Amino acid sequence: MKIKQDTIVRPLPSDELIKNHEKFWRLLLPESFLEFIKENNGVEVEEGTFECNNRGYALERFLCILDDIENHPKGIYDIDVVFSQIGERLTDNEDLLGAEVLPIASVFAGDFVCLDFRTDKNNPSVCIWSHEESGEFEPVTYNLADNFTEFLKILE
Repeated sequence: MKIKQDTIVRPLPSDELIKNHEKFWRLLLPESFLEFIKENNGVEVEEGTFECNNRGYALERFLCILDDIENHPKGIYDIDVVFSQIGERLTDNEDLLGAEVLPIASVFAGDFVCLDFRTDKNNPSVCIWSHEESGEFEPVTYNLADNFTEFLKILE
């Protein structure tokens, strides 16, 4: 995976901003993802391709964490914005408060790479969420990696 350095979304998220988001999502982001987003917030990638479930995918960009979504030109790529648009298609639990599948990167043609906390709240796996196959409270995901570090290795 080759990162396009000039596409990093600034300002980079502060620890306080990240903690506020974690509180809203009711989860703790894994350290490997925190390190990545603090340096590569919302970055676009070159050659970010991978295979899953006998299909090829092209990663377009990682999502970002922003403080002022409405006034930022990249606000549409904020994790909260994307989550609010597809949240009911990311869970089968109508009573869920917070998140259990959190989008972190957009894939060509509308799918998202997500951190999946459903099996392990402390060590989320990484999955691909299929927008075409998912319905309201009927998510369809495919496991990509056991953790975020492993997912980054897949992109190399």
